[in-house]
Amino acid sequence: MSAGDPVPQRRRVRVWFGDHVVADYRAEAELAERYAEAMSRRFAGLRVTSDPIPDTDPGPGRVLPGERLWEVAPK
Repeated sequence: MSAGDPVPQRRRVRVWFGDHVVADYRAEAELAERYAEAMSRRFAGLRVTSDPIPDTDPGPGRVLPGERLWEVAPK
């Protein structure tokens, strides 16, 4: 990817059981749409949504720190 290439759009696909999210997937648009289609076939009775992810969204979770998480190494 060079500096002039457009940034691929990311999408968030969710599978809903009523008001509850049972699956949450984030990927580039093409992969997200394939996932949404597969989940719609597999879970035909559930609602599947695919929404664009804003550029300002930091993404799922947090990045782990680069420091050691434990002071004592396992024995």
